[in-house]
Amino acid sequence: MFHNSSQRKYWIFKSEDEVEHMRCKANHKFRNKILESGKPGVSESMFLERHEEDVLFRHYERRLLDFCNAFKPAMPKSVVGTAIMYFRRFYLNNSIMEYHPRIIMLTCAYLSCKVDEFNVSSTQFVGNLLQESPAGQERVLEQILEYELLLIQQLNFHLVVHNPYRPMEGLLIDLKTRYPTLESPESLRKSADDFLTQATMTDAGLLFPPSQIALTAVLNSASRAGLSMESYLTECMGLREDKETLSKMYDSMRRMKTLLKKYELPKSEEVNPYKQRLERIHAEFATSSNKRKRGYEEDGHVAKEPRLAEEEWTDEDLL
Repeated sequence: MFHNSSQRKYWIFKSEDEVEHMRCKANHKFRNKILESGKPGVSESMFLERHEEDVLFRHYERRLLDFCNAFKPAMPKSVVGTAIMYFRRFYLNNSIMEYHPRIIMLTCAYLSCKVDEFNVSSTQFVGNLLQESPAGQERVLEQILEYELLLIQQLNFHLVVHNPYRPMEGLLIDLKTRYPTLESPESLRKSADDFLTQATMTDAGLLFPPSQIALTAVLNSASRAGLSMESYLTECMGLREDKETLSKMYDSMRRMKTLLKKYELPKSEEVNPYKQRLERIHAEFATSSNKRKRGYEEDGHVAKEPRLAEEEWTDEDLL
């Protein structure tokens, strides 16, 4: 249950500012590590600023969503939601300058399939990289397996993710059985599903419980259809007398909707210059972080030997 979960205890944060502070800290941590390494010719101008990292993060997060949505056999929504949550959690404490999102995103998708018991073989998984040859798919799989331990470690072994899809199903059932005022609860599903997809691409899952995200999705869908469901909150959910809880709930819903309104998918002309700089950073500093990013333990014990250069495949292989 979410109430007793590691997600509630460790991965729900108080504010957007707290989340952004963690990402800024990860950016500065990588900068300082490289600057303090004494490597000649290193300057501040070589690194990505936080807002530039964010552009690339949103680009690769969208690529992850597209990869999952095009996956064969069809990937359940809960698996997709888990993969994207892994991706967001990983880059709370790590910079994309140190760990390339191209491989991290695929590792997140691969791990989510295993954790959520979506039964696909490793060969089936990389078979979805349609632009790659069988030999290329095998190379990508080896990279995924080399990063898998690192990902699990950076998630602090908290692998169970509570997504809002199940709470939304519960809400729709509740509306059908206890709220006859609403004639057709199923008519809310499409718009609510769209809301949940949009919410997945924001920090909503790091700030709000999944049940609250689901409720906001349903109420937003009703509002778009010109329906008022305030009586559902006050009567069916018993909040008529609990004004404080009702007020907090409305405040959270407003914050959530603001997050969705602020979200913009970056344009390719904005992404491409930053991608080029990211590739240069990884080419320049790959050796300095190679041990950790290839799955080595912090204390120096080898978990898996590095075998491949990440540059052997590109974003185009994900099409």
